[in-house]
This record gives sequence, structure tokens and C-alpha cells, in this order.
Amino acid sequence: MADGRFITFEGGEGCGKTTQVRLLKEALEKAGVAVTLTHEPGGTWLAEEIRHLIKDQSSDPPCDRAELLLFLAARAQLVKSVIRPALAAGRWVVSDRFSDSTLAYQGYGRGLPLGFLRTADAFAREGVSPDLTILLKVAPGTAAARMRRREAATGSAADRIELAGESFHARLNRGFDELAALEPRRFVIVNADRTVEEVRDEIWKSMKRFL
Repeated sequence: MADGRFITFEGGEGCGKTTQVRLLKEALEKAGVAVTLTHEPGGTWLAEEIRHLIKDQSSDPPCDRAELLLFLAARAQLVKSVIRPALAAGRWVVSDRFSDSTLAYQGYGRGLPLGFLRTADAFAREGVSPDLTILLKVAPGTAAARMRRREAATGSAADRIELAGESFHARLNRGFDELAALEPRRFVIVNADRTVEEVRDEIWKSMKRFL
């Protein structure tokens, strides 16, 4: 059986990834594609436990280096338990975040050395790389308004990373731009400052070219 394809969604907070990941999965399935949907950090029991440790606003939050290692541990488990088996079975995997988030958040955002991050990430993902990455771009004001609406609708509070500050989020968004510029054939940049339906339609146009 032929290997599947691996598609990742990236972007800053409030860009609408979670919604668009779900919509793409539904569209691909309608087109007859077998899809496995996952997210980072998470997707396995161990990775979900790590997710709680990363996002929890406790009195002993992980330092920047510990945060990085926790993300990488979650990724290694997800690749081994979910992504690699699904691809080998011929399924397509659609993931809400992957390696580019580590470079953007822990590299550009936290200021950890990019060279080391690339080496450590390569060890964690063990040769698995996205075939296509959809980068959702959104204005800071739009992102903030979406996050407020989400918190009001779900009754949840912003997590530790969401509360990292404007300068942190500006750095990581600049990081995503630079990563996309380095690999223009892998990245598709989508303006997410529009309605859900408009963003969905543009993503599907890109997917049809990819298919």
C-alpha cells in the first residue's frame, strides 16, 4: 500500500487552525481520502498528559528549556504511535501544529537557538516531515477578539503560552513568516482575516492543486 500524505496547519494564537483542520478533514473524506486527525501537543495518552503540564499555570511552570523538551517528548510519542502508522497504512494525516511551531514558539518566541532546535526536533520526529504546511495569517486584533469569544463560549481561561505577551507573539509570528520564506514549496500562506467559509475555500483550492 502506498504511503499517505502528511499535512500540517500552523499559525499564531487565534488564527482559526482548529476549525480549518476539522473542515479539511471533512472535505478530504468526502473526496474519498482516509484521514487521521491529530494535534500537538497531544494525540496520545502520554502526549495529552504532557499537554497539561505545558499549559498549566501552576506555581512551578516549566522553564523555557523544560518546555521545549516536553513538546519534543510529546512529538516523539505522537510520531511513533499515530503519525507513522497512519502514513504507512496509506492514510492522510492532518495535524494541528508540528515542528514549525517549535521553531516559531521556542526559537523565535523564547529565543532558544534555532540550530539546536532543528537538531532536537529531527531526533523527535525521526524522519517524518510534512508534505504540505498551511500557514494561517491573522491580524493581532482579529486574533485577540477570537480568543476572547472562545473563552466566553467555553468558559475557559487563556493558558500560559497564550498569556506570554504581545512581544512574544509578534516574534513568533515573524518566525512563521521567515520559516515559510525558507520553504516556499512546502508552505501555503492563507489570509485568515476572513470568514470561516472564505478561508476554507482558499485552503481547498490549494489542496486540489496538491491532490
